[in-house]
Amino acid sequence: MSIPQLLAEGATSQPVPFWANPQNMFLILIFGMLMFFVWSSSRSKRQEQKKRDDMLKNMKRGDRVMTAGGILGSVVEVRDSDVLLKVDESTNTKIKFTRDAIKRVVTEDEGTASAK
Repeated sequence: MSIPQLLAEGATSQPVPFWANPQNMFLILIFGMLMFFVWSSSRSKRQEQKKRDDMLKNMKRGDRVMTAGGILGSVVEVRDSDVLLKVDESTNTKIKFTRDAIKRVVTEDEGTASAK
């Protein structure tokens, strides 16, 4: 073959699209799966954070709560950033916590199960 024939042959052949190459298709698939996992994990994290924010916002006097340190108490007073808990009925011991220190509100079902 002569050089002009090789140049003419190269000019007539179409380049293969990026997505049509099997190696590139694998990379596209891996990238798509990675993006799906990132999206789903961030979505679930946002849902959990919203649920926690709602729990802290709806906390009221008389609720039984558990702190991050495991202290159980009854809510006496709720302020913007602080919560006052009564932790001992007999000595009327009260402790002030930040709202972020509250791990969860204990329901009556959980309280009776732990007492048994």
